[in-house]
Amino acid sequence: MREIIFKTIPNVKEEMKWGVPTYADGKYYIIALKDHVNLGFSLKGLSREEQKLLEGSGKTMKHIKIRSLKEIEEKRIAELLERVWKK
Repeated sequence: MREIIFKTIPNVKEEMKWGVPTYADGKYYIIALKDHVNLGFSLKGLSREEQKLLEGSGKTMKHIKIRSLKEIEEKRIAELLERVWKK
């Protein structure tokens, strides 16, 4: 996931916040859980339709779940990263 972030948004700032790696001043995060990884996205500036592309019930952040390497859709992830980056 980290590789896709850096490939899509070169020179993005990476730092630790909330105990997890975050990117672009908190626009994105990655968290490894017991049976999956969440890639989180800021909702700031996204339309309701764009927000529906993500999972979760957060008011400021939502995510996509990746349960295996086979589930990684690099093109989709890159498109989501770019949408949030532009907002």
